[in-house]
Amino acid sequence: MASGVQVADACTQAFLDIKKNKKYRYIIFHIKDEKVIDIEKYGDRDSSYDDYLKHLEELGPDQCRYGLYDFEYEHQCQGTSDRTPKQKLFLMSWCPDTAKIKKKMLYSSSFDALKSACEGIGKYIQATDMAEASYECVLEKLRSTDRA
Repeated sequence: MASGVQVADACTQAFLDIKKNKKYRYIIFHIKDEKVIDIEKYGDRDSSYDDYLKHLEELGPDQCRYGLYDFEYEHQCQGTSDRTPKQKLFLMSWCPDTAKIKKKMLYSSSFDALKSACEGIGKYIQATDMAEASYECVLEKLRSTDRA
């Protein structure tokens, strides 16, 4: 079920900036006034995954967000010693278990609107705690789609 929440035009432009122009490392989105998905924070290109997680943590245990992250890692094909640099965009729905039900429902039902605005995302991740959002957990999910 769609929530009726709209995606701000700036979100689509920021998505293109991160996908095509590699302008940012990540973008954090929030739902403003229960009506519009808008940009809350841009992560500079030299930001780390820890910076991204730190921002989510600093929001507090009752805040939901969406995060778009340009994730870089190395892939090693089976039977070779070659390591290939990989880059994948993922869109995360961050809804901590401790958030209020109404807020979690709003973010869950609005996720598709943001997905539609960000065409060409490699992976969608839903995280309800820091363990699910951790570097290792995200890396494992992204690697699951790599060719062996």
